[in-house]
Amino acid sequence: MIFFSKNAKETIKIGERIGVFLKKGDIVGIIGELGSGKTTLIKGIVKNFSKNYVFSPSFVIVNEYKGKIPIFHFDIYRIKNFDELIDIGWNDYINKGIILIEWAEKIKKNLPRNSIYVKIKVVDENKRIIEIKNLKRSKNDK
Repeated sequence: MIFFSKNAKETIKIGERIGVFLKKGDIVGIIGELGSGKTTLIKGIVKNFSKNYVFSPSFVIVNEYKGKIPIFHFDIYRIKNFDELIDIGWNDYINKGIILIEWAEKIKKNLPRNSIYVKIKVVDENKRIIEIKNLKRSKNDK
């Protein structure tokens, strides 16, 4: 699935559309350069589950948003390897909610096969191409 966004508001709306298909246990890896809109997209995803304000957990590694399904928002920009995530309790988050990972390319080989991936490509200052892989839709979804 490919989406085109002309601004941050549209990126949030795309996140909302993605969030509709997520369920407890899903892991979503979000890939994109610095400033591409990873956290903006996550704001839209989280809107489906929680009224919490979303901000990048760059300095704390993970934020938890309580709601219908807990969301665990990881920013692993500063993580050197998967062992560091294990050390901070990664396994405690598995299957307890939805895991959203900024900079997922750093640990992609350690994520389950059925993980969902969102790649954000910067076109210009405001425009983005957002490609989603492995997002399962039901037969009734359009």
